[in-house]
Amino acid sequence: MGISFDNALGIHQHTLGVRAQRAEVLSGNIANADTPGYKAQELDFEAALNSAKHGQSMQMTRSHENHISHQVDAQDELLYRVPLQPDTGDGNTVDLQQERNAFMQNSLEYQASLEFLGSKFSGMKKALRGE
Repeated sequence: MGISFDNALGIHQHTLGVRAQRAEVLSGNIANADTPGYKAQELDFEAALNSAKHGQSMQMTRSHENHISHQVDAQDELLYRVPLQPDTGDGNTVDLQQERNAFMQNSLEYQASLEFLGSKFSGMKKALRGE
């Protein structure tokens, strides 16, 4: 009888990847805070998580055959954020404080997912040792 990692690890194995994707989107927003015309983006967490849970991993297009072939592309789950403040005239919709707060919250949730996965693996090791 084999071990089903999907059953043993629960949803945390999927949330880790989605939170990493969201961190990339948020860091892109922060990096483009001063870029005229840049529209702040957000990852639809539920849609991305459902895709990850159902094994619908998406491939990024590669510009060179030596690039890593298995990376997740969240284009289907990307949304544009509605700005909370009026336009400053340059068309940029990034609110730096909002992006930093979202990035920090996502980092804490990523760390929590790591902790949950660590405890799941620890429990599996104990079970395999018969403790």
